[in-house]
Amino acid sequence: MRNALRFLWNATRGNRFRPWRSDYLRWRIETYSGREAKTIGAGDFFRFVWQEKGQLIRFLHWAGRLDDGK
Repeated sequence: MRNALRFLWNATRGNRFRPWRSDYLRWRIETYSGREAKTIGAGDFFRFVWQEKGQLIRFLHWAGRLDDGK
């Protein structure tokens, strides 16, 4: 869990309370979904997170395992 929070903290740098404005997260959503990054707003961001929550949780677990070296 700590690694997942660390990833989210780093991914939202500069936009901690507005993650939909994070260039990194918008870029990741663009590469995953094909939606153009500059058109992603708060509603689109939260809709994406809700629809893909299972994949996002698996990604955070994977990222945590990489960080731990397991």
